[in-house]
Amino acid sequence: MSDATQPTGAAATPRAIEGISSVILGMTFFVVQDGMMKSLLEDYTVWQLIVTRGVMAVMVMVPMILWFGAPHRLITPLWRLHLLRAALLATGFAAFYGAFPFMGLAEVSTLFFSAPLIIAVLAAVWLGESIGPHRTGALIVGFVGVLIAMNPTGEAFSWVALMPLTCALFYAIAQILARRIGDRETTLTTALYTLVFSGLLIIPVGWLTNQLVPIPLEHTHLQYTWVLPTGWELGRLALLGGVGLVGYFLLTRAYMVTSASLVAPFDYVYLPIASLMAYVLWGEVPGAATLTGMALIILSGLYLGYRELRSSRATLSPHPVAQSSVAPGNPVAPMTVTLDVEED
Repeated sequence: MSDATQPTGAAATPRAIEGISSVILGMTFFVVQDGMMKSLLEDYTVWQLIVTRGVMAVMVMVPMILWFGAPHRLITPLWRLHLLRAALLATGFAAFYGAFPFMGLAEVSTLFFSAPLIIAVLAAVWLGESIGPHRTGALIVGFVGVLIAMNPTGEAFSWVALMPLTCALFYAIAQILARRIGDRETTLTTALYTLVFSGLLIIPVGWLTNQLVPIPLEHTHLQYTWVLPTGWELGRLALLGGVGLVGYFLLTRAYMVTSASLVAPFDYVYLPIASLMAYVLWGEVPGAATLTGMALIILSGLYLGYRELRSSRATLSPHPVAQSSVAPGNPVAPMTVTLDVEED
C-alpha cells in the first residue's frame, strides 16, 4: 500500500519522531509476544497458540471493522488471495515458533531476518523490479551473514536451523503475493483475513505434519494435542494475542504518519532487544557466528534502506516497491523493503 502523505519542513520532524518511536515500541511488543510464545510452548502446542491468535483477531478486529465501516469490510472478493497468503504464513510461522525449544531466540530471529533479502530477490525475479550493483552487493553481504549465522560447517549445526529459514521464505512469497492485493484492501481487513485464515488453516497443517513426520514424544510442542485452558491460563493466552495486536497497531501507525523509507530500517531493533530479553530471562548468550551474521544482515538491510531513501529524495514520483512485514510473529504489519529503478 502506498505511503502516507509526506510532510515537509518543520512539520515533518514530529511525525518522523512519532513514526520511529512507534516502530521501536511496536518491535518491543513483538519481542515480548515471542518471549511469551517461547514460554507458553512449555504447556501448549504451536498449533494451539496460532489458533489463539486467530481467535483474538476475530474478537478485536471484527468489532473495529464494524465500528469504522467503509473502506474496511468483513466480506471481500479477494478472499482467495488472503487464503493463499494465510496458508504460507501459517505454515511458515509454525516452523518459526517450532524452532524455539531447539534454538535461542536470537538465533531463530536472526535467521528469520533474511526475509527482507529474500523479498528483494523475489521482487526482482517475479515482479521485474530492477536492482543495481550497490543493492546486489548489499544482498550478497546479507546472505553471507545468513550463512555465517547458520554455521553449517560447525559442530553445533542442526537442521532445525532450516525452520526459521523456511518461515522467511514462505513469508517472503506471501508478501510478494500481497502486491496482488495492493490498494484494493485496507490494512485492517488484510490483518483480519490473514490472522483468521492462519488460525483455521493451522489445524489441518498441524494434523498433516504429525501424520507425515515422525515427531518424538519429547517434542510436545509439535504434537497434535490440544489442552483446554482454564482460569489464569486463559488470561495468559488472551494476553499473548493482545500483545501481538498492540504491536501490529503501533507499526500500522508508524507507516500512516511518515515515510516507509525512513522508518523501515528501525525494524532491526527487534534483534538486539530480543537478544537482551533472551539473556535476562533464559541466560541465552548468542555465539560469535550468530552475532557476526546478525551484524551483516542488519548492515545489509540498513544499506538497502539508505539507497531507497536517497533514491526517493531524487524523484518526484513513487516507484514500485515490494511490500513486506519484517516482524517475527507478525504477518500483517505494513513494512516496506524497496528496490528502486535506479541502476546503482
